[in-house]
Amino acid sequence: MRPELNLKINPEEFLNYYWLKEELFSFCKENSLPGSGSKDELTQRIFKYLKTGEIAEPQKKRHDKPDTDNTLLSLDSLITRYYRNDENHRAFFKSQIGDHFKFNVPFMNWMKANPGKPYRKAISEWKKIYNEKKLGRKTEISSQFQYNQYTRDFFKGNPNAKREDAIKCWKYKKSLPGHNKYEEKDLIVLKQ
Repeated sequence: MRPELNLKINPEEFLNYYWLKEELFSFCKENSLPGSGSKDELTQRIFKYLKTGEIAEPQKKRHDKPDTDNTLLSLDSLITRYYRNDENHRAFFKSQIGDHFKFNVPFMNWMKANPGKPYRKAISEWKKIYNEKKLGRKTEISSQFQYNQYTRDFFKGNPNAKREDAIKCWKYKKSLPGHNKYEEKDLIVLKQ
């Protein structure tokens, strides 16, 4: 059984289990820790607090300066280091790419990693990512989306399975210590 998330939990044991962001946020609130940040940031903050008693401050936001909320973008505009996925960018990309434009994780990561490059290059990159997806190439799922990665891997190994089966196996897996990656032995829960 998964232990309760409280001050008595061993820090290493805490890292061995899957926690919802809401659970991490509640722990932070109950223990006067900052509750802002990504799931990964909250996990590291709680781990440090459980291990040392020190309170890690949240990371400063990247976009503490205005970016392009009201700026007219063009193909020759340069990506700033304060880039955000905002409505101005969405409108610009839709005007250049078409209504099928959507932000996706690989593209958002590319934008954040390429300040100083022109938006013309960004559009080429989005089209490249889009075409790879159309060819069936899977993109990497960020570590904070363990459920999504688990279900992708589950259905890869069990293409005819039902969604309910994937959810049942996921719930079983996250109740165990250790990693939360799909393994064929997780199917044991479906035989019970």
